[in-house]
Amino acid sequence: MPVLSPALSRRWLGLTLGAALVAAVGLPVFSSAVRAADSVKLGIIGGDEEEIAEVARKVAAKDGLDIQIVTFSDYTLPNEALSRGDLDANAFQHKPYLDAQIAARGYKIVPAGSTIVEPIGFYSLKLKDFKDIPQGAQIGIPNDPSNGGRALNLLAANGLITLAPGKGLQPTVLDVASNPKKVKLVELDAALIPNQLPDLDGAVINTNYALGAKLDPRKDALVQESRTDNPYGNFIAVRAGDENKPAVRKLVAAYQSNEVKAFLQTRFKGAILPAW
Repeated sequence: MPVLSPALSRRWLGLTLGAALVAAVGLPVFSSAVRAADSVKLGIIGGDEEEIAEVARKVAAKDGLDIQIVTFSDYTLPNEALSRGDLDANAFQHKPYLDAQIAARGYKIVPAGSTIVEPIGFYSLKLKDFKDIPQGAQIGIPNDPSNGGRALNLLAANGLITLAPGKGLQPTVLDVASNPKKVKLVELDAALIPNQLPDLDGAVINTNYALGAKLDPRKDALVQESRTDNPYGNFIAVRAGDENKPAVRKLVAAYQSNEVKAFLQTRFKGAILPAW
C-alpha cells in the first residue's frame, strides 16, 4: 500500500468520511448542476381525469416539471393524502366539495388554479324525457354533501322538486320543500350510481362516472347543469402556503395550456370543458 503524505492523508480521510456520510443519510451524490427536474406528486380520480392529467404531465415536462400521477377511486381520499403530505397537490374537486371537506375535517387546503368543469346530468335507462318521471319514482343522487346538493339543485331547476330558500349550493334532502310526484330520493355513493341505474327510474351522475359507464353526457343526459357560469369548476388544490411555489405554478400552467384545451375538445367533444 502506498504511503500518503500528511496532506493527502487528510484529504483522503475527508473524502472517505464525506462519502460515508452521504451513504448514511441518503443524500444525493450528484451536483446541483445535474439535479433532477422539479417534481410534484398529483392525486386524481381515475378515468377521464387520468387522461387529462397525462396530457398535462407531458406539457409540464417541457417546462422542467415531473408530474407523478397517483390515482384514487374514492373522492374522500385525495384530500386526506394531500393534508398528510403524501401528495403535493390534487386535481379532482370543485369548491363546494372542498368547503364541505374543510368543514368536516378541518383541512388547510386551498385552490391554486382552475382546471375543468364537468356539468352533472340526469340519466335514465327507462325514460326518454325528464318530464316522464312517474309518481313514486326512485331517483338516485350522490350521498356526499356537495354533490348531493348539486343533484338536488339540478332536480329543482328542472321542476321535479322545490327546495327551501337560502340553501345555496349545498341543500340536503331535508331541505326539499315540495315533492309533487313523491319521488324517493335514494342517496348512494357517487361512484356506485351507474351500477345501480338499472334498478332506478333515473339518477343524477357525475360526468366522470357517467363517462366511465359508457354514458355520453351530450346524448344520454335528459337534463344537465348549465355549461356557462357553472359554480362547480374543478381546480388544483394544495396545502395552504404552497399555492405560489414555482412547481405549483408550473402545474397550473400545464393544466391551463392550449394542449389540454385542444385535448378536451377532441377527446370529450364538449362533455368536459376548460374551467379557466
